[in-house]
Amino acid sequence: MITLSTENFDEQVLGSDKPMLVDFWAEWCPPCRMVAPVLAEIEAEHGLAIGKLNTDEHPQIMARYGVMSLPTLLLFENGVPVRQVVGARPKRMLVAELGLA
Repeated sequence: MITLSTENFDEQVLGSDKPMLVDFWAEWCPPCRMVAPVLAEIEAEHGLAIGKLNTDEHPQIMARYGVMSLPTLLLFENGVPVRQVVGARPKRMLVAELGLA
């Protein structure tokens, strides 16, 4: 997983030629901690690049995409968000909602 920040978001996510899933999270968010190992499994099994953005440290990016609840997962393709999942889900549901099944 890639640690994203205000400084590298545009290059790593918007400039990527491969799909990237961005996990908007915070340390104080228990559901964010629950979904983290599931995302690691999805990354390994599906070869999907995943970036983690700490919203407490980088609220500008959170605001740019209208993220209001955590965790929020945004799947970017060609620099554009194409799918969004809000809240923790079991792996099979995340895979289906992200179109990876």
